[in-house]
Amino acid sequence: MKEIAHAAANQPWKPFLCQQTFDGEDAAEVVIENRRSAGHSSNGDGRSCGTFGELLQGQLSNGSASCGAHFLVTMPIALFARAYFMPIAGTRCVTVYPPHKVKAQRLAEDLVLALGVSGGNLVLESELPEGKGLASSSADLVATARSIASSFKRRVRTSLIEKLMAKIEPSDGVMYPGVVAYQQRSCRLLSFLGQMPPLAIVGIDEGGILETVAYDRQRGEISTRQRAQYQELLDRARTAIPQGDTASIGKIATASALLHQERVPKEYLNSMLKVSEEVGALGVIVAHSGTVIGILLDRTACDFPRKLQSVVDQIARFNNSPRIYLTMH
Repeated sequence: MKEIAHAAANQPWKPFLCQQTFDGEDAAEVVIENRRSAGHSSNGDGRSCGTFGELLQGQLSNGSASCGAHFLVTMPIALFARAYFMPIAGTRCVTVYPPHKVKAQRLAEDLVLALGVSGGNLVLESELPEGKGLASSSADLVATARSIASSFKRRVRTSLIEKLMAKIEPSDGVMYPGVVAYQQRSCRLLSFLGQMPPLAIVGIDEGGILETVAYDRQRGEISTRQRAQYQELLDRARTAIPQGDTASIGKIATASALLHQERVPKEYLNSMLKVSEEVGALGVIVAHSGTVIGILLDRTACDFPRKLQSVVDQIARFNNSPRIYLTMH
């Protein structure tokens, strides 16, 4: 199985080490990177990674600095959305391909208006299936913004992109490199947590599609007791991720999956927990607003190839299409 051989390679795979980023400086909202290029444009491209669900997602206690905010902690994976923008002088409209990517079209037209530049044609390609909890929509939007910024050689403040994305849907925070704690409803950064250590996720899709906006409207509030638990898990993540503490990362993901089970229950959660325990994996991770669930493994462990094969074999007993995902690090 090629995926297993690739995931078990001795050297960690590090695609796109130099991630595209927006400008975080508190200067002008839009800065021309090279004034001599003002008014000139060319075809631009941009990309964004997706996530495998979330390491952690919930709501914080009212006594926290974020005042009871709904939040998530990202789990970036090496699957990407890519956008290609071809400007057409004299228009502010954007035509998107494939045409059902209406969220990306809206973001593109709003950004074109904000920058005062021309519209054009936008082509999107993605390795991320839609409606599964892999941040496909957020990755489309971020890749779109990056392609337009690239086309006009502009440096754009992250806060502008977040403002435009917040008008469209909750975001997964993939505009930032590394792992972040993020307020998905308001599209605001809580904190950088560092880089995820090299992990593999053996994931399955339980089927169906979960639409982000509809889910966010109906999920309701979280109890005071559970908010305290989420606050504790976030505090633990703020220590575990910078330290590369894979055991703690696995426990945090598992705890969040169990806490969320009553809201979006996963049919195979107990089965995946059993496999994780029998193999000695780090734990389980879920898409809290999606359909995928996975088992976490440490790629740097000496027994990783054996554990990986064992997890795949055991999952195949109840799901015939497990897939291996690699974290960005």
